[in-house]
Amino acid sequence: MSDVLLELGRRPGARKLVSSLGLPIPMPVDLARAKTGRTERPLAGKSVAAALGGGAVGTAIANIVAQAGATSWVLGAAAAAQKAGEAWGAPPKTLDIDAIAADVRFHGLVFDASELTEPAQLEQLYAFYHGVVRKIGKGGRAVIVGRDPRGLPPAAAATQAALDGFARSLAKEVGRKAATANLVYVADGAEARLAGALRFFLTTRSAYVSGQPLFVSNDVSGDAPSSWVRPLDGQVVLVTGAARGIGAATAMALAQEGARVMVLDRPEDQAAAAELARKIDGVAVGVDITAADAAEQILAAAPGPITVVVHNAGITRDRTLGKMDAARWNSVIDVNLGAVARITQTLLDKDALAPGARLVCLSSISGIAGNAGQTNYGAAKSGVIGFVTASAPLLAARGIAINAIAPGFIETRMTDAMPAAIREVARRMNNLGQGGQPEDVAQAITFLASPGAIGITGQVLRVCGGALVGR
Repeated sequence: MSDVLLELGRRPGARKLVSSLGLPIPMPVDLARAKTGRTERPLAGKSVAAALGGGAVGTAIANIVAQAGATSWVLGAAAAAQKAGEAWGAPPKTLDIDAIAADVRFHGLVFDASELTEPAQLEQLYAFYHGVVRKIGKGGRAVIVGRDPRGLPPAAAATQAALDGFARSLAKEVGRKAATANLVYVADGAEARLAGALRFFLTTRSAYVSGQPLFVSNDVSGDAPSSWVRPLDGQVVLVTGAARGIGAATAMALAQEGARVMVLDRPEDQAAAAELARKIDGVAVGVDITAADAAEQILAAAPGPITVVVHNAGITRDRTLGKMDAARWNSVIDVNLGAVARITQTLLDKDALAPGARLVCLSSISGIAGNAGQTNYGAAKSGVIGFVTASAPLLAARGIAINAIAPGFIETRMTDAMPAAIREVARRMNNLGQGGQPEDVAQAITFLASPGAIGITGQVLRVCGGALVGR
């Protein structure tokens, strides 16, 4: 079902009329989304304003931005930016915050906060964004890069933790331009792993991700990708619940990056699964994931060692708790949580995952903030987060990363079935003032499934437009 306000927002005349009448109607801006596979220079032709420190993080940012093809306007460590720019054929410009031309617009606003250790130094953060935030373009990206507060002395930890609240608040302010703000914490010594997260947050692949933190660490062994093009080339990827919706969009996005996708869905949905598999040169697999031998059936159908597992299959059986029968409760818990744990454990027990494998589990905003009528679904999706958190350190020893995705309001058949008033309110309850699309979740899953996310494990990435509920 289409979003009427978003359709109106695509018409300049309608936006102008609403503005001239002073009507308090939110007019969301259409989001620019990635339509093709990954490229080496996704920021070609775009300008990025960056405030860089002189340490390892500042140098890493300068190299990443230049390699991605952007023109850098640099405040601070100009030497690092100059060297990076020369290496990648993109000489930087000097950023004078007090003298930015009226017609200049920046796609990216990047601040290196890694060297801030005292609360008073947060004034540098304020000064940079105060000077450039009005220059962020439509669909722009603000990214703050700091150090993991955990384990730091109290004053330094407080200073770095402050970045989280700042990023979430900035995200709410720039959302009216279809722009986002996000935060990356980088562990000391993990600077070489920053590129994946920074490229994701700076490009159209993160269109519906806003106000979110990611932690980049050295917890899982492995190397950064040597190429950003088709990062999953030749790899076997399993996607459950893949016949429709988010699962189908995910299967297509992964195939676009070179993966051979196992399109798994229930036996009764095999016609749709087979049709999709034909389109993407994948393998259709008909398995009931709640079956005791589901993992064995999956392995029998696998065309090779499985490198990525996406636990996407899920159901809802909504009722308020007093009216919910045991069958509704048990089926939702088993499909959304029990099957995830069982299949994962069997694959591990049988040593069926390729070295450097990645697991991505679908949680939900309902598992973070709760939702009336969804005690079963909320419990299951919160359980998924617990499963990911507990599994991460255990799997890291085997070189395997595991993360969760928590979608917010995504336009699917499920949301189309919601009462109109509730659906309309849910669409507006985020920084971007609109619902997300299945491909938004698919892009986030593909990012976490790719080698570029090697430094990320045990985390929950919300794809919710910066929903105003939960955290």
